[in-house]
Amino acid sequence: MTLVESWNGTAWSIVTSPNVRRLLAPVVGMASTTNGDSYWLADSAGDISTHGTAVNCGSMGGHALNAPVTHIVATPDGKGYWQVAADGGIFSYGDAGFYGSMGGKPLAAPVVGLAPTPSGHGYWLVASDGGVFSFGDAVFSGSMGGRHLNQPVVGIATDSATDGYWLVASDGGVFSFAAPFLGSTGAMTLNQPVVSMAATSDGGGYWLTAGDGGVFAYGSAAFHGSMAGQPLNAPMVGMAADDATGGYWLVASDGGVFSFGTPFLEAG
Repeated sequence: MTLVESWNGTAWSIVTSPNVRRLLAPVVGMASTTNGDSYWLADSAGDISTHGTAVNCGSMGGHALNAPVTHIVATPDGKGYWQVAADGGIFSYGDAGFYGSMGGKPLAAPVVGLAPTPSGHGYWLVASDGGVFSFGDAVFSGSMGGRHLNQPVVGIATDSATDGYWLVASDGGVFSFAAPFLGSTGAMTLNQPVVSMAATSDGGGYWLTAGDGGVFAYGSAAFHGSMAGQPLNAPMVGMAADDATGGYWLVASDGGVFSFGTPFLEAG
């Protein structure tokens, strides 16, 4: 029996979950389905936990890894997901296809994120130095690799309207490639570094979230609240958009989930 603590944007809730899969390593990210009724959490050891109607399609939990998992991303149809490791290794589950990886290849910096193409038949990887690697039907439109960065890149998101992509750095600087620049926190003083970004389903906006749970919304992305100024047991590490409601979830390294404009989903 496990107690799961969550913030729904107004108050804390405690859910008793006899079936929750306890993640033993730090959580590194979350991925959501398109209908908003489920999401997955992933830890650095490659294990996952399912929430709502999400199905466990497999994981790297219990397997030896050459490098820790850094991110999890759902396929566009929500019937599968990819895990990506810091060495660029890709692990595909459900209907997520394997289109190549950087595993076993020399990297100038660790891989920190993955973004799928709108078709789901390809993806981009991004490293902390801003290098971008494209696979499948993903078109390479540029990168920050080899260019000066004030802070390392921490995430990537797909612009579904243009098939381009955005990169975000820990200072909130946003870099646009075949996608419109909609704003950033690059010139702002932040209480905590930005750790993740998520795009709206129409490609017209994106959110950034910081380690203290602060959320910054741009373009068509609506602001539904944040955890800025609230006590946290652990820092935020990721976020996921709910395409059904236009809201979003934040996740902390201890697996705490915080819901804004979208339902909190009990572990499956």
